[in-house]
Amino acid sequence: MTTPIISLKNLTKEFEVKRQVVRAVDDVSLDIAPGEVVCLVGESGCGKTTTGKMVAGLLAPSSGAILFKGTDIRELKGSAWKQFRLGVQLIHQDPYASLNSSQTIYQILSAPLLRHGLVRGEAAARARAIELLELVNLTPAADLIIKYPHQLSGGQRQRVSIARALTVNPSFLVADEAVASVDMSIRISLLNTLTALKHKMGLGVLFITHDLALAKFFAWEGRIGVMYLGRMVELAPARTLIDHPQHPYTKALLSAIPEPDMEGVKRRERILLRSEDIPSLLKLPPGCAFHPRCPAFEGERCAALTPVLTHFKDGTAVACHPVGEQKLQAER
Repeated sequence: MTTPIISLKNLTKEFEVKRQVVRAVDDVSLDIAPGEVVCLVGESGCGKTTTGKMVAGLLAPSSGAILFKGTDIRELKGSAWKQFRLGVQLIHQDPYASLNSSQTIYQILSAPLLRHGLVRGEAAARARAIELLELVNLTPAADLIIKYPHQLSGGQRQRVSIARALTVNPSFLVADEAVASVDMSIRISLLNTLTALKHKMGLGVLFITHDLALAKFFAWEGRIGVMYLGRMVELAPARTLIDHPQHPYTKALLSAIPEPDMEGVKRRERILLRSEDIPSLLKLPPGCAFHPRCPAFEGERCAALTPVLTHFKDGTAVACHPVGEQKLQAER
């Protein structure tokens, strides 16, 4: 059995806000295989970005563990720690903020190449920078490397961000809302570029987005995990989750996606929630955090007991009392 490149084991992250402890990520477990795409989706504040930052080593977990190629990253030292930090790279949402506006594209790309000894000399750095720009479909690369970020379009800047992440030959990318700041047509082009890179370089990808339609497009051969208020509520192969959603929250998200047909635009059957209000992380409801909004609410069990993410024989996992009970009965 292949060792996962990234494993999250009961991962939890807490912050102190207004003298209260807020659990932004709560007991998340997930294995990602080499070359696999996993999308994390959910509303703002569900913990997906915090999860991505922990995976990239930018935030330390409050409890639980992150394993890189089978080893807890807290145990990594020296060259092993360097291998992890270079092997897992983050693509930020806003390329204008994440790229140094006072540097040319060449300077931005050559800095990690020279710093980590991946090339020798300016000529080799320039040649590699051009190669990386061409790899992310930025041409003519020789003209672009002398420009500054503000001279490029939003889509071009994001491609530079992807190229910068590739400078250190990573094996895993964390893409945090990496296409959210560009127009839809550019989003699809960027996702096609990321897909091509994944196949060409064997990259594993954790793709973070609030848009389930984008997750469907990008992770069609991978898996989608749905988060709600810090917890993973459903995890399944993308095709299964889109065609046969199980958790009531996933069904509600899918029902809001417009779908084209021959007569224009249609929607799935609209899922009516018990409440449109999202609970605050400062005052989470007891039991299942989704129960105040859930159309499948069953009373005391949902209101008092927190459902555990249960894995089933069909490769899906759901954290929902009624759904889990039905699936367990069907497997017997």
